[in-house]
Amino acid sequence: MTFQIEKLIRSGESETVEFKQSTGEIKEILQTICAFANSHGGVILVGVGDQGDVVGVNIGKGTLESLVNTIQQQTDPKVFPSLNKIELEGKSILVLQVEESPIKPILIKGRGYRRVGRNNHILSSAEVANLSLFSRRMSWDAGPAENLSLEDVEPKALHEWLSLARRERSLDVNLDTPLEDILIKLDLLREGQLTRAAILLFGKEPQRFLRQSEVRVARFKGNNPLHFLDMKVIEGRIIDQREAIMDFIQRHIRMEATIEGLDRQERWEYPLPALREAVTNALCHRDYGDAGNVQVRIFDDRLEVWSPGTLPLGVTLESLRVSHNSMPRNRLVAYALFLVKYIEQWGTGTLRMMEDCKEAGLPEPEFTERGTAFVVSFYNKQLTRAHLESLGLSDRQIVAVEYARLQGRITNQEYVQLTKVSRRTATTELKKLEDMGLLTSQGGGRSLYYILSKRVGTGSNQ
Repeated sequence: MTFQIEKLIRSGESETVEFKQSTGEIKEILQTICAFANSHGGVILVGVGDQGDVVGVNIGKGTLESLVNTIQQQTDPKVFPSLNKIELEGKSILVLQVEESPIKPILIKGRGYRRVGRNNHILSSAEVANLSLFSRRMSWDAGPAENLSLEDVEPKALHEWLSLARRERSLDVNLDTPLEDILIKLDLLREGQLTRAAILLFGKEPQRFLRQSEVRVARFKGNNPLHFLDMKVIEGRIIDQREAIMDFIQRHIRMEATIEGLDRQERWEYPLPALREAVTNALCHRDYGDAGNVQVRIFDDRLEVWSPGTLPLGVTLESLRVSHNSMPRNRLVAYALFLVKYIEQWGTGTLRMMEDCKEAGLPEPEFTERGTAFVVSFYNKQLTRAHLESLGLSDRQIVAVEYARLQGRITNQEYVQLTKVSRRTATTELKKLEDMGLLTSQGGGRSLYYILSKRVGTGSNQ
């Protein structure tokens, strides 16, 4: 075990490893135990500093027993981690091994946590509810649409979907099958009660029952969400919303035409298949227990798709960039969209988005969690942090480029204020950015300022 622990310490803290200097940090230890139990499990090393320095821990009579009792008393349901003491560099280390709990959520004084990177994320009430459903192999959309009946289902919408499912996936349901029987076969009608998924997919007025299912789309002026040039609230069924969102997007992003040989080629500012994938995923996988709305935000330099709810259990930001399992939050909605080939059930959607952007000569989309939302960001220029770092820019220069992108310009004085360097250093580093073709100087003397170069990072096909 000693060799394994040394290896963990060298690797540093991670999604499954946490360092604590002493048992005096019991509050933080309990939160981490809770987060590990609600996620993929992990190891807590007590007696190791934040930087991996072995400081050791004093273990008196009854220390271990007291720690175990505290953990069991504070966790609900109770967590039973394995606890071992080892000697490392002549000092005592406590090794707390926490397994992923088969029953979730685990709470500490009524509050839940999950592990996100090297941090413990506090679960919202909606996330606690979703984790409980997921633990029982249930999903929110399978719950009852209370006080609604078959009269609230739009037959035309259901039969249009059925025709498409028969064509795309050879669904073995005849078009003349009674509406009630179709819903039962799809598990959208349970014991005579419509599910929430049935209303989202085929309801006459989904927003009357689920107001949060409306979608907000906007084209903003510049690169900040302050002043919008156009905004729309999109209601209706998921499938209709998908098409309305794409129509709005296509009205507000650019298309250019080029002549290649004797052929005219038209190219959108962003690859439409990637945008459609992101929009579909947001509608399908969002947390409908969250009161927020799916949003599409269009700026001069990027397009963002916001989906309420953080990533579901078992999915991380890192896993989205490699092959990963599909973990649909709304299983019934996902299955219905799968049957018409709007999604695949292989967890490949994010990989297709990345490949589409790469082929278009654009940066790969960025996947982030902001508060309780999951965001996919598409950039129309190579101004992502990863790209700027690949050019060898310093953190200060990256900050300057980002400031110029958001504010439209940057001066020497603003560079000094942002980066805390001398005016001479600011002048030198701004000049380097200009020499690299990232910034262009305007004016002169006291009126000198820099703007983003028009040649900055446009895709190779532009």
